[in-house]
Amino acid sequence: MRNEKHMRRPGLILTLLLTAGFTACMQDAPVAERALLKSSDLVMHEPVQFDLKEIRKRGKITALTLNSSSTYFVYRGHAMGYEYELLNRFAKSIGVALEIKIIPDVNAMFDLLNKGEGDLIACNLAVTKDRLQHAKFSRPYNFTRQVLVQRLPDGHERMNVHEINRQIVTGPIDLIGKKVHVNKSSAFFSRLHNLENEIGGDINIVRVPGYIDTEKLIKRVADGEIDYTVADDNIAHLNATYYPNIDVSVQLSFPQKVGWAVRQNSPELLNAINGWLDHNHSSSIHAYIYNKYFKASKEQWEKFNGEYSSLQGNRISDYDELLQEYSKILDWDWRLLAAQMYQESKFRVDARSWAGAFGLMQLMPATAAAYGIGPESPPEEQIRAAILYLSWLDDYWTPRIFDEKERVNFILASYNAGLGHVKDAMNLALSLGYDPQRWEGNVAECMLLKAQPDFYTADVVKHGYCRGQEPYDYVMKINRQYELYKKVIS
Repeated sequence: MRNEKHMRRPGLILTLLLTAGFTACMQDAPVAERALLKSSDLVMHEPVQFDLKEIRKRGKITALTLNSSSTYFVYRGHAMGYEYELLNRFAKSIGVALEIKIIPDVNAMFDLLNKGEGDLIACNLAVTKDRLQHAKFSRPYNFTRQVLVQRLPDGHERMNVHEINRQIVTGPIDLIGKKVHVNKSSAFFSRLHNLENEIGGDINIVRVPGYIDTEKLIKRVADGEIDYTVADDNIAHLNATYYPNIDVSVQLSFPQKVGWAVRQNSPELLNAINGWLDHNHSSSIHAYIYNKYFKASKEQWEKFNGEYSSLQGNRISDYDELLQEYSKILDWDWRLLAAQMYQESKFRVDARSWAGAFGLMQLMPATAAAYGIGPESPPEEQIRAAILYLSWLDDYWTPRIFDEKERVNFILASYNAGLGHVKDAMNLALSLGYDPQRWEGNVAECMLLKAQPDFYTADVVKHGYCRGQEPYDYVMKINRQYELYKKVIS
């Protein structure tokens, strides 16, 4: 690959991977340490003043959630999940974009919420007295019970009910002396302690780190690594579809409310959520989304947990290996190129645009011809040609945009709109007092101006009209998709 790109910049991947705040929060030791706190020891910060008005002004709402089948995951490059689909619809209802932050520890979510690194928590969260001390909850959009997850005896398929019941836990009192593994930051931990008083005996409650979520524990039960855990009944029954050797019939609690959590000083946001839930909760769309994830067939569950899902696998598309190989030409993170390919074609090799662009990377015919490819060229040649074109754009922008992360934005915008229009926007930025070295909030804003006659006819503009909203959205969506891939695909 070295002979295809004379200049290599090994620092670019590192720069792109070091995102401020959130990524550090996920990787720092304190996150794991928080998982060892009692469920009543949630970290408490004075909540920042940031309500619905400020969210709308910023243009996005940030949701804190988990990477799980019921919350958020990526399947074949596409974001999915029950909570994600609800959040997406709510964000559209208040006129803002949705940003997802994956936090592996529920306790840490409350800390980050009050510090302003998220606006709400959405992760099948049960409403408890402890949590109400640190956040306010929306009206319930689900109800759940806590149930015991245990392994059925070997050969249970050939046993009758009475034979099975003699070998498994059939009621809470049978848990006396049993070892039950639960996430310390979950509501299950405190429930088991209360249950000890109710049944008059000790349960051997094993605390696991906060980043080991319920579904991972259920898998450990099914695999025989542990004997018991506790889960919400909807999650438990969903997983029982995939693991036929587990029993989830023993109830351990009364029904509990499930809601979204917001800061205690965000009444406008809370009212907006409650109003939206009131309007949509009983709709057929909500029922469809619920059934899609919680009443999934075994085939669908296996698909969602396959190699193309962030729940179990580590693949984005059929073209990961090609992207990994050809990304060496640019020294870009292959997941960034995957995010661009998703934006261009949703990984469809037969994709065509109204303007004549074709293939996985939607190259225009003239550009494609310069690299010797056409619509019938195989995926490998399409990807290589697109990356060589990106490399050519990189060569142009390297002496002009000094910050490597910023340069990526200019390259992506040039790929979408053409180099000339981005140069025009940069010249407009210079003439209007914007920073010509920065994309977001500066050159990106001037790109939008190129749709207005007063600006696309200006002396500094050489390439005329441009529907600037397209490159503006293009760069933003790829960056957003890339951030999501980084959180769930290693």
